[in-house]
Amino acid sequence: MPDVRVHTWNDLQDALYMESWDQDIGRYRSRFAYRGLSDREYQLKTTLIRLGGPFADLERHLLRNFKKYAHRSVVEQDSLWHWLSVAQHHGLPTRLLDWTYSPLIALHFATANIHKYDRDGVIWAVNYLKAHQRLPDRLRSKLDAEGANVFTVEMLSETVSSFAEFDTEDDRDCVIFFEPPSIDDRIVNQYAFFSVMADPQLVLDEWLAKHPDLWHRIIIPAGLKWEIRDKLDQANINERVLFPGLDGLSFWLARHYSPKWDPHASLAVVEKNPATYAPGAGRSDGPDEKC
Repeated sequence: MPDVRVHTWNDLQDALYMESWDQDIGRYRSRFAYRGLSDREYQLKTTLIRLGGPFADLERHLLRNFKKYAHRSVVEQDSLWHWLSVAQHHGLPTRLLDWTYSPLIALHFATANIHKYDRDGVIWAVNYLKAHQRLPDRLRSKLDAEGANVFTVEMLSETVSSFAEFDTEDDRDCVIFFEPPSIDDRIVNQYAFFSVMADPQLVLDEWLAKHPDLWHRIIIPAGLKWEIRDKLDQANINERVLFPGLDGLSFWLARHYSPKWDPHASLAVVEKNPATYAPGAGRSDGPDEKC
């Protein structure tokens, strides 16, 4: 499906909930995983890929040392998928990619960074039901036996217990979506889940390009971001709720009270008046682009 470019808030609502009608049950139940990014040019790169260098070789060392130094009580079970979920949640570079079931939460992440209001944002929507139809039999049969649409960490642990078991020829042509355990309020409030691929070096964009029937992108014009941001705040979809705690509260307040700025102002003007044109005192390392 080609990119869907919206022009108004109402256009956006229609696009976010497109294809959500389920004829079989007579309900609106979207089967899409959503991921919001502040720049439409960003790829679906994992934090492991963004680490750079020989990242594929470093993956096992990162996880081994995380397990060694983390307190054992941080995971419910000593399994690969429990550890990966916890590690990803706390910022360790992994092959996992964050998604959300909520299109509005994805919209938050596409508009959270007001330093990027000079460029179009994007929301990726991937149909996880259709994606899972391409799973090899041993994985597909696990979903069918449970009557589930996505995996849990327990289901994955019973099927794939190591990276070596995951790295087969059949596995390399699929993507798995799974839900992490509800470790804390952040995962619950963000309605979060993960995707994972057998090849840690493969960027999901490249796989999706071969399967255009599984996904679409909603392009958010730069000029619409301020309206979206204000309406999301009014709906209480903000950092204070999605990142419970003092850090999330601080990021929300800094953004909420930042003056509206002109993204088309010349660089010279911005540099001369940083307090006016650099909301949040130039800080851009906040909770951005997670889902």
